[in-house]
Amino acid sequence: METQGEAVSRGPRVWTIPNVISVIRLAGVPLFLWLVLVPEADGWALTVLMLSGISDFLDGYLARKLNQTSRLGEILDPVADRLYILATVVGLAVRDIIPWWLALLLPARDLFLWGLVPFLRTRGYSALPVHFLGKAATANLLYAFPLLLLGDGQGVLALLAKVFGWAFAIWGTGLYWWAGFLYAWQVRKLLADHDRRAPAFDAN
Repeated sequence: METQGEAVSRGPRVWTIPNVISVIRLAGVPLFLWLVLVPEADGWALTVLMLSGISDFLDGYLARKLNQTSRLGEILDPVADRLYILATVVGLAVRDIIPWWLALLLPARDLFLWGLVPFLRTRGYSALPVHFLGKAATANLLYAFPLLLLGDGQGVLALLAKVFGWAFAIWGTGLYWWAGFLYAWQVRKLLADHDRRAPAFDAN
């Protein structure tokens, strides 16, 4: 486990190769939303999502391979994931591909978690610990929405994409909230332990 002091001791590494990739990935968020909503160029929008997924793997791999991990990189990666999820659900909801209740349910979970941060800071924590369930939820959702976008068409391929897309979306949404409740339980246990202090990680 890493404390806040240990994180700071790594130094403010900003312009690393993984961080540049993450910034480019973030720049793709408004581009994706524009492609979905204005020209409705679904093929190009799916290409942006595909490149985002590749860059998500690449920046983490290079950070480890080149020993270029940084506090900024640890923040950019989950922020990019959340922004892509938010942009996708907004775009699909505006296009009536998914219902608005689903588009609101996912950001509501993040608002719920952000509401826990002030309680974490009373114990010297900056964020919540990562666990597999949160990563699995994010992965399901990042598979679901491109499939649902692909399913907004005619033919057997579109039908199969819609079926699998909804399967990933339902599982992903359930896991997303389950992970959120697990984070909340961890915060409760942390607050109950008055001697516990300070590892800082990002929730996913």
